[in-house]
Amino acid sequence: MKKIAIILTAAIALASCNSSKNVVANQSSDSGTYWQQHVNYDMDVDIDVDRYQYTGQQKLVYTNNSPETLDRVYYHLFFNAFQPGSEMDVRSRSIADPDPRVGSRIVALKPNEIGYLHVSSMKQDGQPLLTDEQGTVLVVKLAKTLAPGQSTTLELDFNGQVPVQIRRSGRNNAEGVALSMTQWYPKMAEFDKYGWNTSPYIAREFHGVWGDFDVEVTIDKDYTIGGTGYLQNPKEIGHGYDKANSGPARSEDGKLKWHFKAPQVHDFAFGADKDFIHDIYKGANGVDLHFFYKDNDAIKENWKQLQPVTNEFLKYYNEHIGKYPYKQYSVIQGGDGGMEYAMCTLITGERSFGSLAGVTAHEFAHSWFNHILATNESKDEWMDEGFTTYISNLAMNEVFKEGKENPNAGSYRGYISLAMSGKEQPQTTHADRYEYNGAYGTSAYSKGAVFMAQLGYVVGDEVRDQIIKEYFNTWKFKHPDPNDFKRVAERVSGFDLEWYLIDWTMTTNTIDYSIENMSSLDGKAVISLSRKGLMPMPLDIEVTMNDGSTKMYYIPLEEMRGEKKVTRNVTTVADWAWAYPTYELTLDTVNLNNVKSVTIDPKEMMADVNKANNTFPIEE
Repeated sequence: MKKIAIILTAAIALASCNSSKNVVANQSSDSGTYWQQHVNYDMDVDIDVDRYQYTGQQKLVYTNNSPETLDRVYYHLFFNAFQPGSEMDVRSRSIADPDPRVGSRIVALKPNEIGYLHVSSMKQDGQPLLTDEQGTVLVVKLAKTLAPGQSTTLELDFNGQVPVQIRRSGRNNAEGVALSMTQWYPKMAEFDKYGWNTSPYIAREFHGVWGDFDVEVTIDKDYTIGGTGYLQNPKEIGHGYDKANSGPARSEDGKLKWHFKAPQVHDFAFGADKDFIHDIYKGANGVDLHFFYKDNDAIKENWKQLQPVTNEFLKYYNEHIGKYPYKQYSVIQGGDGGMEYAMCTLITGERSFGSLAGVTAHEFAHSWFNHILATNESKDEWMDEGFTTYISNLAMNEVFKEGKENPNAGSYRGYISLAMSGKEQPQTTHADRYEYNGAYGTSAYSKGAVFMAQLGYVVGDEVRDQIIKEYFNTWKFKHPDPNDFKRVAERVSGFDLEWYLIDWTMTTNTIDYSIENMSSLDGKAVISLSRKGLMPMPLDIEVTMNDGSTKMYYIPLEEMRGEKKVTRNVTTVADWAWAYPTYELTLDTVNLNNVKSVTIDPKEMMADVNKANNTFPIEE
C-alpha cells in the first residue's frame, strides 16, 4: 500500500506564485479604482480520527485595502449547517425539489454525527474580543477600528466535529473515504465594494478573501493527506517519498504533523484516508498532477487512465484561457460528486471512465473560473459554473475527439427547457433565493454556458476567444463581477454589449425571431421577419437556392453600435433597431422563384426558444 504525501519545495511554490497584502490595492481597472482585502492565515489543527473531532488555533493577519474604516468582521462557520434545525436542514426539507443528497438527512443526524465549528476564544492584537455565533456566521466586533490601509492580527481557538458526509464536506462518504475536509475552518468573510458578504451556508457555494495560507495538520500516522498547497516537510512525513531518507515516518504519539503552504489562494481544503494510493504525473509547464484514490481494484485502471487525460485538460485550458499559475494540482477521491477547491478538487471516484474524465474536466476548469478568476458564487454563480461548463465541454470535445459541431448543444437545450417551463428566475437572483433547485442549476450551468457560447455568435468566435484570454489576464487573482467581464468584452470587440448583459442575466426575456413571409418586389425576393421575444439579437440568415447553393446575410443589431467581422460570401445589410418588431430583408440579387428555403441562424448558436418559426420553406 503506497502512501505518499503531496509535495513541492517551498522555493518552487513561492517562486511560482508570490503574493503581497497590497498587491491589488488601489489598482485601476475597468470598473474604476479596484481594491480587495487581503488575509494571511496561520493554522495548526489536531484531528482525532476516532471521534472525528479536531481542535485548532488560527492567527490571521487582515489588511483593509478598502476606503472604509471597519468596526467589525465576520467569519463563516460552515460545519454548523450540518445540524438538525439549521437553515440548510430546513431549506432542504421545504424546497419544492430537494437535493436528494441532502433531503431530510440532516434532521436525522445524532449528536455524534452532526457537524459543528465553534470559536472558543478570540483576540485582536492581544485584546480579548466578544463574538456572537449566529448559525454559520460568526459576528465579531473589533476592539479597535481598522482604518484604510491598516492591518490587524486576529487570533482564535476553535474546535469542530466532522459531520457524516452529506454535502461536499464530511466523514466516511459513500465510497469509504474517511475525511473530506472542505470549508472546515473559521473562514473570514469577504468585504468588497458591495459590503460584507455574510450569506448563511444553505448548500450553495462560496466566496473568500485572497491571501496566503500556512497550515499544519496533525493526524494519525497511517493517514495520507492530499489537498491545497505545497508540503513543506517531506523528510519528517516519510512514507517512502523522500528517497534519500526513506526510513519510517517520524511520529509522536502515533501522529504526524503535515505542514503545507499555499500562496495566493482564497481557500484551503484536503482529503485524508488510510488507504489512499498517491500517484504523481508530471504535467505541462512544470505542474505536478497528484491523484489520490482508494486502493480499490475496481477503480484503479480508470484512475491510471485519468492521469494523462488530466494533463491534456491542463494544456487545453492553458492555451484557451491562460497559464495555470501554480506548480501543483490534486484530484482527490472524496465528497459527494465533484467540487472545486484551491489547487485541488474532491470527486467521487467509482464511475465509468467517461464520467470520471468529465467531472475532472469540469472541476479542473474551475481552477481558472473561480480559483483564479474568483467571482462571488452566491451572487454571480452563472459566471463560475457557466463559464466552466462552456470551456470544459470544449475541452472534452477536443481531448476525446468527439467531433461535435456545438459541444454546448446540451446547455442550449437545458436553457430553452427552463425558459419555457415558467420556473425561470433572472440570473441576478441570489443563489439561495431560487424557488427550485432545478432552476438554480440550469440557470447557473446551462444558461451560463450559453451566455459564453452565444457571445461568439454576437461578436464572432475568434473575438470571443480573445475576450476570454483578456478577461483572464485582466482579472486573475481578483474578484470580477458581470460588469467587469462586459467591459473587457466591449474593449476587445469594440461593441456596446450592455443590452446583452441586461437581457440575458437581469431578466427572463427570451429570444424568438420568426420568418413571417416571402414575397417579391420589382423581381427581388423580400423576407418578412418578426421579433416575437423581448430580447434583441443580431441575425444570421441563410438563403438556400433551388440548385443547392446558399447565400448568407447578416443583420446587425443597432444597439451594438458595430458589426461583427464576416467572410466575403456574407452580405451585411441595414441594422435592425430593437423597438421595431418587424424587418423587411430585400435580397437585391435574388429572384423569389430561385429560392428554396430561408433559415435564421442555421448553425443554431442563438438560443432562440422557438426554432419552428426559424425556417420558411417555399412550396412549389
